Amino acid sequence: MFQGIKMRPMKNETLAQRLGTTAHLSPLLMKAQRLGLCVPEDFERLAVRRGLRYYDCLPNSAIIQEEAATYCGEPATDLLSNEELAAALASPSFQYSQLRLRMAAAVLATEGNSPEELARLARQERCEAVFVHIARCGAKVEPDHQFWKTLLAQLPPLPEAPPDLLPHITRFVAMTGVTRRGKETVMQWIRPRRLAA
Repeated sequence: MFQGIKMRPMKNETLAQRLGTTAHLSPLLMKAQRLGLCVPEDFERLAVRRGLRYYDCLPNSAIIQEEAATYCGEPATDLLSNEELAAALASPSFQYSQLRLRMAAAVLATEGNSPEELARLARQERCEAVFVHIARCGAKVEPDHQFWKTLLAQLPPLPEAPPDLLPHITRFVAMTGVTRRGKETVMQWIRPRRLAA
């Protein structure tokens, strides 16, 4: 794992190339294409529409936010689950994107996601290294959260990813340096949040 990693990333390099592997014919991306999700940005927009407002910094984000309440063309969670959305955002077939990997981490931690299903999708979609990295970061931020422990138990024990290959732990959290108790670092894992109807 992680063989053939280039120290200087090439422009338009895929995540698979950065991980030292090859992209494969993805059953999940073929399913998503049948649902009208064809490019990586489609998955990013879907994540924002499903409540991932923290990363609402995509091109035309104001338009996306306006459409969120009335847009009917997005696949419902029974057609494309949040687990599948997380795996698609972490797809090694797409061009390498730190933002997309950060969004994958947030969607992966959506309340109600099944660690077993996430592990199955990680194997199928060859994004195990990404999910292991995210789960290890999640376990450090939320050591008492059973979700991370269960997910890590379902995934293979891979070696740590080289520095700068995958996003740093601080890229998956919201942090504050000042609280009511004074100066301290408080980290909170970023998750999708549904707006009240």
